[in-house]
Amino acid sequence: MKDKIRELIKQKNGIILAHNYQPPEIQEIADLCGDSLELSIKASKTEAEIILCCGVKFMAETASILSPEKRVLLPVMDAGCPMADMVTPEALKKKKDQLGGIPVVTYVNSTAAVKALSDICCTSANVIDVINSIDSDEILMTPDKNLAQYAASKTNKKIHLWEGYCPYHDNLTKEDVLSAKAEHPNALFIAHPECSPEVLKLADSVQSTSGMIRFVKETDHDSFTIGTEIGHLYPLSKACPDKQFFAASDKMFCEDMKKITYENVINCLENPSFFEVKVPENIRKDAYTAVKRMIDLK
Repeated sequence: MKDKIRELIKQKNGIILAHNYQPPEIQEIADLCGDSLELSIKASKTEAEIILCCGVKFMAETASILSPEKRVLLPVMDAGCPMADMVTPEALKKKKDQLGGIPVVTYVNSTAAVKALSDICCTSANVIDVINSIDSDEILMTPDKNLAQYAASKTNKKIHLWEGYCPYHDNLTKEDVLSAKAEHPNALFIAHPECSPEVLKLADSVQSTSGMIRFVKETDHDSFTIGTEIGHLYPLSKACPDKQFFAASDKMFCEDMKKITYENVINCLENPSFFEVKVPENIRKDAYTAVKRMIDLK
């Protein structure tokens, strides 16, 4: 099946993207692996006519936002993100009115329609730079309250929280981390900023998924407990095969990120019209503005 997938994607002049949380076998067939935004940016710069996104719906939408001329496919159309679903355009409009139109920073883990109502987007890696770039003392940040609290701890701005969160990161408790530390006392604990404040206080380092890979490559330490979705242990181990990685908790298992199989990918490539994700232009142009403002900060 791997050979068939590679043959099909070549025939269609396509590129396969796989998020760091995807199953190992899916990451193995991908042309590019990484964080959702960096994948979409890299794909937009290729000559590929088709982008096959092995991830969840908002990731495919982001690819469509940045590459409107390309055909974006999602092999499992109901692969979603609970956190992205915690903010709707209608609710955001209402909140903006209540707060008097203060700037809105939206995490890329959100729908295109929500991005379109935002002033600028952010990632878990650049959130502090994005917040500091805004000429306002007050900001509304959606949808992740944990990422917003992390950013607030690093800035002097008042950040209004949206009551959204990643169920898997938020589910990691202080007790889970202390138990993992006791089991692997020599391992550094690296946490994703989507984790709760009490968990982040226990971290030796707070990093995005790509940041985790850079961190473990650069440090001389040889063992790590990882506070993010367990799928990330595979790219970490691949990047540093001589080092040890342990999951902070087996509870951090995102079912949506594990839905895509080889059969799904083949079916998607053979029947692309059923799996296309296309952001309507009236939404795409405003969402693009919010995403581009973030990209231009680099």
